[in-house]
Amino acid sequence: MLLQFNFKNFRSFKDEAILDLTVQKKSDASDSFFSLGNESVLPVTAVYGANASGKSNLYQAFVYMSRYVIRSFMYGDETNNVSAPTPFLFDNESAKDDSSFEVYFSIANGESETVYNYGFCVNRYKVTEEWLNKKDKDRDEYSLVFYRGGEQNEFDLSGIQEDSQQNIKVALWDQVLIVSLGAKLKIAECKEIRDWFLANELTDFASPVTNIVMDTKVRASFIESKEEQKNIVDFLASFDGHIKDFKIDVEERGNGDKAYKISTLHKKNNSSEMAELPLRYESAGTLMMFSLYPDLKEVLEKGSVFFIDELNARLHPLLVRNILITFKNPEINVNRAQLVFTAHDTWQLANHVLKKEEVWFVEKDKDGKSQLYSLVDIPDVVDFNQDDYLLGKFGAIPELRRMEFNK
Repeated sequence: MLLQFNFKNFRSFKDEAILDLTVQKKSDASDSFFSLGNESVLPVTAVYGANASGKSNLYQAFVYMSRYVIRSFMYGDETNNVSAPTPFLFDNESAKDDSSFEVYFSIANGESETVYNYGFCVNRYKVTEEWLNKKDKDRDEYSLVFYRGGEQNEFDLSGIQEDSQQNIKVALWDQVLIVSLGAKLKIAECKEIRDWFLANELTDFASPVTNIVMDTKVRASFIESKEEQKNIVDFLASFDGHIKDFKIDVEERGNGDKAYKISTLHKKNNSSEMAELPLRYESAGTLMMFSLYPDLKEVLEKGSVFFIDELNARLHPLLVRNILITFKNPEINVNRAQLVFTAHDTWQLANHVLKKEEVWFVEKDKDGKSQLYSLVDIPDVVDFNQDDYLLGKFGAIPELRRMEFNK
């Protein structure tokens, strides 16, 4: 489970941003909250804000950290192909400073559960600091797994087996993360961290590329499986009961490749016959949910994190509500999967699905700096709705002026 995500000096965020998914256990805590030691963990976290406030930069910060962890073992050769972060550029000092990224998360193993604290600092040239600590969920103190960097240029691998330490020292470049290299070298302590990032799904619903990528994943997974096709029909029936089945036509091409034409089957009125409709003719919302299925299924099965930018893009508010309810239902979400999303769909603030602890905001100040804060941080908020937000009681709304057009 993701417990906390912190980052600093990345795009519009100059100062440290802390997205905390934990709350102290209370007698009135939601039944949907997950339990971890003396804390509860949120299954759903929603982030609201105006256009250009920095919501997508929060998402992109998590994407950047994940990709650097997964790919950095490839960096540092003669081509120096480093994936450099974009710091806050509207300040001379921060433009030259490092960017930092840090997560707290837990991994369950039977009855036990380990909490990890992992992070790194990086600039356009190298990793300047990296650390990994761990503890049992019921303990307060972390033990060191490794640390590198800092003012003294420390290099402590004492939490890693001795026979693996030398392999890391020999192969590590300045631009490479120990976790990334260690996972490549099959070092258990590093592979567990890398694999946690790999298990998460990161999706930008507002990007046209997203539909292409997600659609490809669907086709690869269900073309040959009637059971998978039935599962998708059942999944789509949660909002559209008209689709009864799929028909897949295979077209052989001269180079030996195959092309697939997917059609949905709908029952004709006053007849037992089926009408064929090319999948591409279905609504944008149906196509989005069709493409969403494999990632959603995988996240729920693995108990990983689904981080989505612009969840409401091309989806009806009731569909979004249904997705939130899925993650908040312990009978469905048995593996403690989490959904973190940004959105403009304020209707979700009015239907009492989201608890106060699950609502966050991003606001940009006059200097172009984004600030992240929780609804819990706003005094005297007991009950809330979309009108409170749209009236500016929580901030994080656009300051509108009259639109001017050249004549």
